[in-house]
Order: sequence, then structure tokens, then C-alpha cells
Amino acid sequence: MPAPLPLLPTAIVGSLPQPGWLIDRERLAHQFPPRVRARELWRVAPELLEEAQDDATLLAVRAQEDAGLDVLTDGEQRRESYSNHFATALDGVDLDTPGTVLNRSGTPIPVPRVVGEIRRRGPVQVRDVRFLREHTDRTVKVTLPGPFTMAQQAQDDHYRDDRALALAYADVVRAEIADLFAAGADVVQIDEPWLQARPEVARRYGAEVVSRALEDAAGPTVLHVCFGYAAMVAERPEGYSFLPELADTPVGTVSVETAQSHLDPAELRPLRGKGIALGVLDLSTPEVEAPEVVADRVRRALDDVDVEKLVLSSDCGLKYLPRASAEGKMRSLAQAAELLRAEV
Repeated sequence: MPAPLPLLPTAIVGSLPQPGWLIDRERLAHQFPPRVRARELWRVAPELLEEAQDDATLLAVRAQEDAGLDVLTDGEQRRESYSNHFATALDGVDLDTPGTVLNRSGTPIPVPRVVGEIRRRGPVQVRDVRFLREHTDRTVKVTLPGPFTMAQQAQDDHYRDDRALALAYADVVRAEIADLFAAGADVVQIDEPWLQARPEVARRYGAEVVSRALEDAAGPTVLHVCFGYAAMVAERPEGYSFLPELADTPVGTVSVETAQSHLDPAELRPLRGKGIALGVLDLSTPEVEAPEVVADRVRRALDDVDVEKLVLSSDCGLKYLPRASAEGKMRSLAQAAELLRAEV
């Protein structure tokens, strides 16, 4: 069993940079995160890919431990994007003849085309969490895409009802969460950036879908909602368009970004009673913030959150940063937590 977490535990949202020997980082940086498979991004032969991804995962685990983080992920080293690893492993989708949707920037992109009932053939990420659990004695968090986001990133040629499609995704996410906890996950996070990107749709059934996915979860859950990767979406609105609606869902912790967006912490007050994973690392720049700068970003929010349930985190995934920058930012996050623990 991992040791109890300290006050103000530290974690990243999920992803870390993948080594250049594993994935073509130049190509990755110049295309929108893929929603269908993008095997051409991998530099390693298919028969060696799993072993190489395991090696990269070990590097990601050690980097987080060396930085001093309290909650570890696998760095999402096996994924071409945060969502397609899981979404393309499901039955009911045609990946050979993709569909099309408009991405957050209004550009048409290829996506899974739903042609039948959305189902799992079996657990998708159980091996991933077992590998992570085997290689660290710290608290481990596993991430997977949320049902609302996956439904928005698919062309529906079967259900013909966007709510029904999202609820079908919620059922497979709920089943996956159960298997992840059974396999050794301490925390499970669902990534739901499209709750922010499609607020009109989200207000119709987003909370219902999230609640269905997280129903009866066997352990702590996190929901990450953000404005998109800083490398892909430069402009940040002044506030979240979908946040108070999460107050009545069963999610334990809501993960938000505040560093790049300069979010007014008062926006978090409707979530009193929930845990908050406060994004305080600006990922729009490779510059490593000083621990005191990170600590100041936390201090401005302390009056608006429950400190006992506060987690210090990155704004979003660190996937597109140089590895040295990601490692430096994680160290600053851990050092900022030490400063703040002495104060609160």
C-alpha cells in the first residue's frame, strides 16, 4: 500500500513528453492530436513497440519520483493522444473508414465512425496500470478519456442521438474504471476537455453522462477539464463555461487550469466540498517557473478552495514540452508544495 498522501499532494494531469527515439516528436507537434490511430508516429518497429513503450514508461515514472511528486501516472507513453488509445480499442467503431467532426479550432478532422453498439472487448488499460503499480510504491493515477469527450470526437452513424451515444460511452468507461481499480489503481481520472469546448451540449446532458461513468467507482476519481493543450490552443477565455454543473456529480476532485488562463479563483467556489486539482504550471512556455512563482499561484486560490482537499498539479498534460522543461517544472511544483506546507 502506498504511504498516506501529505497535505497539498502534487501530481501532473497525465502525460509527459515521449522520448524522440520512441515517437516522431516533430510530426506530433505539427498535427492536431489524432482521434483515430496514427501508427506512423512511432519510430519503433511494431514487434518491438510494447517493450519500447515499457522502457519509456519507466523513464516517466523515475522522472516523477526524482522530481518529488506524490501521485504518479505512467506519463501516457503508450498513447498517440490522450483519447485515441482507449477510444480506438472499442467495438462499434469503424477506423478504416473514419468519420469527420470539427475540432475545437473549427477544423475538420478524422474521427472514429460509430457503426454499432459501443462495447469493450475486454479491459483496455489493465496491463498499463499493473505495470505502473509494479514499478513504484507511490500513489498511482490512471487516466482515460471521458464519455462526453469521446462522443464529441466521433461521427455517429448508429445511435443517431448524441445523448444516447454519450451514455453508451459512459457505460464502457464505468466498466473500465472498475477494472482499473481492481488492477491496482489508487486514483482514476477521466479527461473531459470538451465539456468546456461544447458548453451548450454539455449543459443538456454532460453532468448526467459524467455521473453515469463515475457511478459506484471503487476509489477516488478526478475529472480534468481544460482549454486544450497550450501547444495547440494559445488563446484562453477568462473563465470556464462549464464548471458549477459538476458540483452535483459524484466526481471527487475537479482538475482545472489556472496558470496560463489566470483563472479567477472565485470561479471555484461553487465546487466547495469537492477536491480541486489546481493547475499551476504554465505549459505555454518551456521556461521553468521558480518554486515561489508556483506557490504564489496557489496562494491566490487558498480562500476559495478546501485546502484539505487541494492537489497541486499542472494546467494540462506536459506532452509537448521538451523533456528538460517538463522535469524542471515538476521539480518546481514539488518544491512549491514544500514551501506552502510550512505556511498552512
